[in-house]
Amino acid sequence: MITNAIQDYVKAIYKLSVNDENVTTNSIADRLHVSQASVTGMIKKLHEIKLIRHKPYQGVELTEGGKKVALEIIRHHRLIELYLAEAMGYSWDQVHEEAEKLEHVISEQFEEKMAQFLGDPTVDPHGAPIPTKEGNVEERDLKPLTLSEAGQKVRVKQVSDKDPDMLRYLGKLGIYPGVIVDVVEKVPFEGPILVQVGKSQHHLGQLLTDKILVSAA
Repeated sequence: MITNAIQDYVKAIYKLSVNDENVTTNSIADRLHVSQASVTGMIKKLHEIKLIRHKPYQGVELTEGGKKVALEIIRHHRLIELYLAEAMGYSWDQVHEEAEKLEHVISEQFEEKMAQFLGDPTVDPHGAPIPTKEGNVEERDLKPLTLSEAGQKVRVKQVSDKDPDMLRYLGKLGIYPGVIVDVVEKVPFEGPILVQVGKSQHHLGQLLTDKILVSAA
């Protein structure tokens, strides 16, 4: 039986692996805010039910079955986020926490109805790609705003959904997926970036710019 906890773990492992990280018990514990002992126990269970491959001291990786479970729950989560925003009037800083609760309990029929209602969307309110029903995910060549240079014009494509305060702040600045940002100035040695959004200019620190993924405008 695929429990809520198993879904949380395989989702965390998938997201860590997408970021090209060596997925270790430490990184899983940090992401899920649980003890390493809890992770060790779950890793053993996931290995036994063939959702991961695990070699001591070499990290873990999802099997095809594990990846399928992870992408299904991520699809639920991102569809729910978009449904809450589009149909129920939630702001983009409110949807993540609600979706974390609901992603485990909706049926496949409910998922299909949501997708139809929303017009089979491809991205959630934060710009993250929504996996297809078949488990495919759009591959995109994005980079953090941090790596942009002065004089570049970039388009915001995705923003991390983890911090509601950050999302509210970026919303006040008008920085959302799809918005064009001009990089006016970049202070060296991890200094802030001065950007122009519309007619307004704002200094953004690296804690923010690391969480904003962009492409060439």
